[in-house]
Amino acid sequence: MALYTHHLPKWKKDEVDEIKRGIAEHTLVGVVDMYGIPASQIQHIRRNLRGTARVKMARNTLIEHALNELGGNVAALNEHAEGQSAMIFTNENPFKLFKLLEQTKTKMAAKPGETAPEDIVVPKGPTTFKPGPIVGELQQVGIPAAIEGGKVKIREAKTVVKKGEVINKKVADALVKLGIKPMDVGLLLQAAYYKNTIFTPDLLAIDEEAYYNNIVLAAQQAFNLSVNAVIATPLTVSAIIGRAVREARNVGVDASIYEKDIVDLIIGRAQREMLVVALAAQDHGFELDEATLKAASAAAAAAPAAAEAAVAPAAEEEEKEEEKKEEEEESGMAGLGALFG
Repeated sequence: MALYTHHLPKWKKDEVDEIKRGIAEHTLVGVVDMYGIPASQIQHIRRNLRGTARVKMARNTLIEHALNELGGNVAALNEHAEGQSAMIFTNENPFKLFKLLEQTKTKMAAKPGETAPEDIVVPKGPTTFKPGPIVGELQQVGIPAAIEGGKVKIREAKTVVKKGEVINKKVADALVKLGIKPMDVGLLLQAAYYKNTIFTPDLLAIDEEAYYNNIVLAAQQAFNLSVNAVIATPLTVSAIIGRAVREARNVGVDASIYEKDIVDLIIGRAQREMLVVALAAQDHGFELDEATLKAASAAAAAAPAAAEAAVAPAAEEEEKEEEKKEEEEESGMAGLGALFG
């Protein structure tokens, strides 16, 4: 250890020791970029993180000393300590820390020379400006401004800077006057060390809603696969038995197997088929006796209601089964929300 710090002044050694203590006392240590954050916002961020995370501002060289003295995997954080870096210590997991830091960001006006984090679009519509030099200033940077109704109006939406492009002074000045703040300013997590692993922002910036929906979809597909493949589990056995009962009943009716639970269905189907044949015969000139004609006419008139009545119990039964299935699926995934807090 003396190899790294023997030549340092005492105050620098104290800084290095403080960084090392922070790493030893927490399960996660990260490197954050503080470039461009006003002092007032830094204090605001510190207050918001109090009790959850601690930010330690230090020179990059001192951070390098501390990490090199500790050695091991944590020393790899040196590769990510660029710009105006600081250390952050917490006992949260890296995903929660990344989400927390994203929530500390606020919108700020763009400065000349900064890079656009996304397409900067000036929206169409009226402004608060009265006619004057502002019209020419906006037009010079490609913003289609005109005077209408005694006010300056943007005639159509205009992308003035594309994502990744550098913002020049004229554009920055115009955006300030229009009240457009395109820059996200806050602690930018460059890398985090957690359980012997380095996590970078590209690994931590996940769409939680899409991730959750994918898990739900996978669970539903697994449930359907289990039912269709007749793989009985505590969650699927009820649906498998219910499906088997329905299929057995249909086979029994189609094969005219006279069992007490389906004989009424068989007779009802035979009667309906007989009446269809009778009506078809009538269409070909055959006369029906009065009883058959009355029964056929009544069946034809009652067909829509009968179909609805027949579907209703089945639909109700399927709805109950579906509700039960959803409850079972939800119970199996009840803890998903806890992953992200």
